[in-house]
Amino acid sequence: MAVNINTVYQRVLTIANKEQRGYVTPQEFNILANQAQMDLFEQYFYDVNQFDRVRGHEDKHIDPIAILKEKISLFEVYETTLSTYGSNHHSLPTDLYKLSNVKLSGVMVDNISIKDFNNILDHPLLRPHANRPVYLKTNGGLKVYTNASDLSAAQVTSTSTVTCDYIKTPADVTWGFTTVSSTNSTSGITSKSSLYNASTSTNFEMHESEEVNLVNRILVLAGITIRDQGLATQSAQEEIKDIQQEKS
Repeated sequence: MAVNINTVYQRVLTIANKEQRGYVTPQEFNILANQAQMDLFEQYFYDVNQFDRVRGHEDKHIDPIAILKEKISLFEVYETTLSTYGSNHHSLPTDLYKLSNVKLSGVMVDNISIKDFNNILDHPLLRPHANRPVYLKTNGGLKVYTNASDLSAAQVTSTSTVTCDYIKTPADVTWGFTTVSSTNSTSGITSKSSLYNASTSTNFEMHESEEVNLVNRILVLAGITIRDQGLATQSAQEEIKDIQQEKS
């Protein structure tokens, strides 16, 4: 599942430019498209929190939580092996958005704060061990503990494998193009236009049902960028209507 970048771009041009070309250039579109994708993506998690508070629908095809989870599932990555660096630190994936689970050779590793870590060190029965490992988030990634007396005493054998399940950030989208020149035989004026190039383009990773929302969101951003308040307002109203229909 994916949303074609060219389909979205052509719809944005049709609505925003009408008879005039150039309101939204390819370079501007790519910036706005990535912002729109992240806006919609991050909204998923706020909506999940909101809908978790109300009873869902027994039909998963119209249950808002089920629909949101289906959209989020496109970004779930499982069993990614983490590389090790320095003193037993583990690097997290560069496209990480939310960390779901961490495992040490198949054993679930619990996240713990430094405060709680220091507290359990005073209780031998609560200290981390091979069957109850813990990890701390660090600036560079995370650090796993299986047997520790203090923060510097992480003991994970070199043969152990640390993996994680996570939700990745959507990849940047690009409307790739080739610049084509044409000369008017009467006036002699040469003009340039952008021709879509699929080989250098990257589609949206969003669920295909998000196509309309992407178009509306990009138009809102485009209206702000080109200072067309009418376009921004109209597109925002369309965006709100579509979102309300999805949530009703």
